[in-house]
Amino acid sequence: MHDDADNPEHFHPGPDAIVEDIEGVEMFSLTSVGIDIGSSTSHLVFSHLTLRREGAGLSARFRVTDREVLYRSPIMLTPYSSGTLIDTAKVEDFIHESYRVAGYTHDDIDTGAVVITGEALNKENSRPILEYFAKDSGKFICASAGPNHEALLAAYGCGAVDLSKSADATVLNIDMGGGTTKLSVIRDGTVTQTAAISVGARLIAFDENDVVTRVELPAKFITRELGTPVEVGQVITDDVKRAFAAYMGTYLFNVIQAKPLSDLESHLLVTDQLPDYEGLNSIDHIVFSGGVSEHIYDHETPSFGDVGPYLGKEIRERIDELNRADLVKEPVEGIRATVIGAGEYTIQASGNTSYISSESPLPVYGLQVVKALIDEDCDIPGTIRTALAKFDLEKFKSGLALALGLEGVPHYKYIRRLAEGIAAVVNDADPSEDGDPNVFLILDMDVAKSLGGILKEELKIAHEIIAVDGIDVGDLDFIDVGNAMGVTEVIPVTIRSFMFPESRLV
Repeated sequence: MHDDADNPEHFHPGPDAIVEDIEGVEMFSLTSVGIDIGSSTSHLVFSHLTLRREGAGLSARFRVTDREVLYRSPIMLTPYSSGTLIDTAKVEDFIHESYRVAGYTHDDIDTGAVVITGEALNKENSRPILEYFAKDSGKFICASAGPNHEALLAAYGCGAVDLSKSADATVLNIDMGGGTTKLSVIRDGTVTQTAAISVGARLIAFDENDVVTRVELPAKFITRELGTPVEVGQVITDDVKRAFAAYMGTYLFNVIQAKPLSDLESHLLVTDQLPDYEGLNSIDHIVFSGGVSEHIYDHETPSFGDVGPYLGKEIRERIDELNRADLVKEPVEGIRATVIGAGEYTIQASGNTSYISSESPLPVYGLQVVKALIDEDCDIPGTIRTALAKFDLEKFKSGLALALGLEGVPHYKYIRRLAEGIAAVVNDADPSEDGDPNVFLILDMDVAKSLGGILKEELKIAHEIIAVDGIDVGDLDFIDVGNAMGVTEVIPVTIRSFMFPESRLV
C-alpha cells in the first residue's frame, strides 16, 4: 500500500511535478482522507486510489481505475462547547485518534478533503477549523458547504447523479441531516435544481434520560405551533417526539409533492423552493441520503439522542402510501454521502489556443470550478449567476474558475455575446484584497484565444484573463494552473476532484 520512494508506480503529483517527469508515467497511487464535520455528526474515510493514464501524451488524463476504502471512522456526535462554538479540541482529538487507529500518520496522506456542512457552518469558529486543515501544504481541499453546495455534494456522493446518468432518469435526492434537508433534482446526470428546508433529526437533542440538551430555532417554531413547546432542561416525551417528527414528515412531503405551504412552512424554507418543479409525477426515482436515511431504509442504526428513528419511520410510511414500488432506490452511501470521496489528482494541458493577458497570476492553486452550460439563445449572465448560486455565491469573486460548456456554432456574434455576458458578471464581482479578481476561464471549444481577446482588447475589462480550452472539469473540481510552457503557451492544469463512487443502486 505504501510503496518505496523509488517505486515508479507510486507517484505523488504536486504543483512542481505537473510538467517535469510526467511523461512515461502510466499509473500512480494516492492515499486520501475525507473529513466531514456536520451539525450532528463528524467522521473520516481513508481511501487508496489507483489512477492510470488514458491515451498518450502530456494532455492525457489520469482517471481513477480502482478505489479501496481502507478505514471508516466511527460516527462521532459533533461536539459543542456552547450553542455557538464547535469544540475544536475534541474535533482535533477525534481526528488524531482516527489516524492512529487507521494506522496512518500525517505524512502518509497524499490528498484529502475537509467539509463543514449544515448548522456547523454557522458556528463562530467554523472558519478557523477549515484554516487549520488548509495549512497542510496544499494537500487538502477545504470547503465550507452552504445548503445548495451541500445538496450538490450529497447528490454526487450518494450515487444519485450516477443513477440518473446510467438509467437515463430524473432522480430526486433527499439528503436528510441533523439540521436541514437538502433537495436535488438530477436530469441526465446533471444537477439542475437544489433547495433546502428546516427538517432535521437533531433540531431537538436529548440525553439517555430524555432530558433536552439542545433546541434549534426551527424546532422552537414547530413545537410552539404544535402546542408543546420544548425547552432545554425539560424531559421530552415519546408523544412529543412523534408529533414533532410527523410535522416534519408532512412538511417534507408538501414540498416534494409541490403542494401549497403554510405560513410556518414557508418560514422554514432555508432557500427558495425548487424552481420549475412539478412534483413527484416528474420524478422517476428518489434516493435518500444523510443520517436519517439510515433509519428510512431501516438499517441497524443506533440512536444519537434525537428524533431520527421517529422521522425515518414517518418517511417510510408516507413512501408506502404513494404505492410506487420502483420509486425509492437505496444509496451507495447514506450518512457519509457528502464526503465519501476525498481527493483525486488528474493532469491535463490546454491546447495552444489559450489566452494569457498577464502571467502575473500564475501559478495559482485551489481554484473552485463553477460550471455553466451556455447556448446561443440563453441569458448568459443569468445562466452564469445560476451556476454561482449552486455554491451559495451571489457574485463572482476571486478563487473561482468559470468552466463554460458551449453549445452551438462558435461564430463571432456568439463569442461576442458570451464575452459581454462574462463581463457583466465579473464587473459586478466582489473585489479581492488585491483589487479586481483575476478571471480564469475553462472552455470545451477551441475559442479561448478569441474570447480572451474580446474581453481584454475590445471590452477592455480591468481583470487579468487566463482562458484555456480542451480541459475537462466538473462542478465539484478544484484546479491548479501552472505557468505557460514554451513558445506555444501550453498551460498545464492539475485537477483535484471530490471523487465519488459509481452507482450500485438497485
